Amino acid sequence: MTEKVLKAIKTERKRQDDKWGDQSGNHPFEWMSILGEEFGELCEAVNETCFHNPTHPEKGGLDKIYKEAIHVAAVATALAEAVLQTPCTD
Repeated sequence: MTEKVLKAIKTERKRQDDKWGDQSGNHPFEWMSILGEEFGELCEAVNETCFHNPTHPEKGGLDKIYKEAIHVAAVATALAEAVLQTPCTD
């Protein structure tokens, strides 16, 4: 199961890179903003699933939760990669 999830994260990272280009130079505040947006979408998917929103069923469901969790993990991975590429300023 873990391999499937890691593969999905890697695929999502590539999709994000293809869509947005190299963002390794983003400031940590930018990364937190992006991560916060993705986390918000994950929270929305969980809420819409648990509270059974009949008007917008497409916003919920286990598939949507999984997709948004992968997005969160991919952005967190990109942030970690960017930190490793940043020269140490200690």
